[in-house]
Amino acid sequence: MKTVAGIDLGTQSMKVVIYDYEKKEIIEKASCPMNLISEADGTREQKTEWFDEGLKVCFGKLSAANKATIEAIGVSGQQHGFVPLGADGKALYNIKLWCDTSTAEECKIITEAAGGDAAVIDALGNLMLPGFTAPKIFWLKRHKPEAFANLKYIMLPHDYLNWKLTGEYVMEYGDSSGTALFDSKNRCWSKKICDIIDAGLMEKLPKLIAPEAPAGKVSAEAAAAYGIPEGIPVSAGGGDNMMGAVGTGTVADGFLTMSMGTSGTLYGYSDKPIADPANGLSGFCSSTGGWLPLLCTMNCTVATEFVRGLFDLDVKALDGEAAKAPCGSEGVIVVPFFNGERTPNLPNGRASITGMTSANTNRANIARASLESAVFAMRGGLDAFRKLGFKPREIRLIGGGSKSPLWRQIAADIMNLPIRVPALDEAAALGGAVQALWCLKNQTGKCDIAQLCAEHITLDTTKSADPIPENVAAYDKAYSEYTKVVDTLSPLYK
Repeated sequence: MKTVAGIDLGTQSMKVVIYDYEKKEIIEKASCPMNLISEADGTREQKTEWFDEGLKVCFGKLSAANKATIEAIGVSGQQHGFVPLGADGKALYNIKLWCDTSTAEECKIITEAAGGDAAVIDALGNLMLPGFTAPKIFWLKRHKPEAFANLKYIMLPHDYLNWKLTGEYVMEYGDSSGTALFDSKNRCWSKKICDIIDAGLMEKLPKLIAPEAPAGKVSAEAAAAYGIPEGIPVSAGGGDNMMGAVGTGTVADGFLTMSMGTSGTLYGYSDKPIADPANGLSGFCSSTGGWLPLLCTMNCTVATEFVRGLFDLDVKALDGEAAKAPCGSEGVIVVPFFNGERTPNLPNGRASITGMTSANTNRANIARASLESAVFAMRGGLDAFRKLGFKPREIRLIGGGSKSPLWRQIAADIMNLPIRVPALDEAAALGGAVQALWCLKNQTGKCDIAQLCAEHITLDTTKSADPIPENVAAYDKAYSEYTKVVDTLSPLYK
């Protein structure tokens, strides 16, 4: 048996899968939950000790026999989080996460020093947003000066796991492009932005590596700690969206992946740089070569979980209630900004339920509106893709939302595109495993990632959903009303 392993470090959990690349199946997987520090000011943080424990717990649950067959490992990690380490490799402060919105002031200062939004976009291909890494680094300098003075290593969550496995301090282009320190078009660090934060920042940043290159090899220490083979390659890895693209086969023009988890993301592969930051489309690099323009919202299943709790419903019961309501929920609209929002850029945003009357206020309409709101937020990203000349053929759907037949149909109708679901779940972990296989094969010759994904990523045809014309028409009207409400409320939260 020949296998590779994929690790996915998410906001809520860590997962490890062992993938038999000859039989093309996941033979074993393990997971453990991740805690979250949340404060009223938008703080969302985790600790390196939790990541360390996650590796031990997950690998500890896997059989020794299966672990012995692993030939390479690939890591996927939640994007943008800032892991600040000192010279001794110990954390100097908590990890500020992608969903942390406490750095709005730092974004403003950096943007003004750079010469405004247009100048930042010119330097990075992106706006300076609270979710990105750069303002988190500046936050540490402004609020924790003693910690910043001892800063030696700047890592993202997936880089930290790579470092724990190999001892090597490197970063690949895909995750780097989500730091707001990186020139995505030219694939290099932006000295202009780095110098605004600190004159010595550039020298602290890791060496950049290509996506097909190994980050390093499993060290003797890691092999002993996790029961995995010493000396096997650890691939470059990448952010969870970049690895989700690999795990769904979104490595060629025309395919889009939509992830409906805690956050919502919509992204597609492009052979050339594509970005529209003003409309929420970030200009990221892919972790396979090429680029990965991406829209991210901070509230997706967050909204449905809140409504479930409000009505004391389980997931199946929520879907059952939502199915009783018509497309558009009779005008009831959920504005799902429970964690602030990134698209639109409203770090101080608040959620609301609106459009209610004496005739339409019922549990079914509110339940369905919570499902619809997550997809409405992505619809704007699809419009931005099309304006830039991207011609989508279909959407590959992943995340918790992909498990709901009703939500799949809602997505197909709102986006007016076929929805397809990968046969194997755990797309980000699987993407890490397939990237690891790509890295392994490149050790002995040239391997094409698109061909590799075509061989290993299959679709579950029983979960397909195609647009229904009358539903599409109804949702065009409902989406128009949703955007009016968001546009009206947005000035309140800026």
